Amino acid sequence: MSGPLSPLIENYLREVSFWHVATIGRGCKLDSKLISALIERWRPETHTFHLPCGECTITLEDVQLQLGLPVDGSTLTGSV
Repeated sequence: MSGPLSPLIENYLREVSFWHVATIGRGCKLDSKLISALIERWRPETHTFHLPCGECTITLEDVQLQLGLPVDGSTLTGSV
């Protein structure tokens, strides 16, 4: 994220329990070689990484567990 969010957006993110996602990665150093290696192994047609040990994909459940997102609300579809 390039800078602080506006108070209006910050309030919306807090209201939907998504504020902590906006702060992920702040202060973390990205490993460009690792990211490049993963990009090279990504297959968009199957949505998987092709690794020496086999195929691997990231599921919504993986994202939910890693980010600690709440999943106890209604599903949102379309424009909000």
